[in-house]
Amino acid sequence: MSFAIPFRQLGLVALLAGATLATTSLQADTPATPRLDVAAEAQIDVVPDRATLTARLWERTAAISQQEDVSADPDALREARERLESRSAELIQTMEAAGLESEAINAGSLSVQPEFVASPRRSDEEQETLVRTRLERPFEVKVDDLERLPVLLDALTEAGVNSLDGVTYDLADRDAATDEALVKALEKARHKADLMAETLGVTLGDVMSVSETRSPVFAPRMMAMSADARESAPQAEYRPGTIAIEAGVSVSWEIER
Repeated sequence: MSFAIPFRQLGLVALLAGATLATTSLQADTPATPRLDVAAEAQIDVVPDRATLTARLWERTAAISQQEDVSADPDALREARERLESRSAELIQTMEAAGLESEAINAGSLSVQPEFVASPRRSDEEQETLVRTRLERPFEVKVDDLERLPVLLDALTEAGVNSLDGVTYDLADRDAATDEALVKALEKARHKADLMAETLGVTLGDVMSVSETRSPVFAPRMMAMSADARESAPQAEYRPGTIAIEAGVSVSWEIER
């Protein structure tokens, strides 16, 4: 079986085929736009202007034999909790007396967990494993004036915290710092492009594309402290140092003919 294509349709097909061939030929004859690709990275070091102190208070019940039911003595748990809550209230009062607003002090949720300890060894008996209950409450203290940090650390130790876990240094305006790092990377890319164009004797045109190769990320700086706050807090922990923020970009410029 054969089909006949009308003359008008045959002419249209031939016209479209010719246009396609002409376009393909034109694209093949048109050279790619010359471009200059530059990648640049930059880093800024910023001084923190705020900090967060983390500490913990805990109380324990008396250790008893594992064969006994710890929860069977509600008075022991109640007394341990009352001691913990009393110390927590004293800690908050101490921090407020040191000049902190109540909103800057955050008391975390109470946690209760068993602890297993070895009984004193006796020559004529096997060493027994005892169990006790530990009640713990974490605290976070936000500091907006770093010059007061030593005083507040001393106040925490005087309040008798069981553990002063460390200091986290931060910035009040993170966005401004990350923006600054990104701008510096772009400026560095432009400088490199100008230098390369001048050296090669070409002229830069419009920007053809730009992308981030490393997005600026702000990470608060963590400073560990002594596990036992009543010992002595190292003076070096009072120094915030700097926080490094890095950014990277890739930029392409058209090279004018």
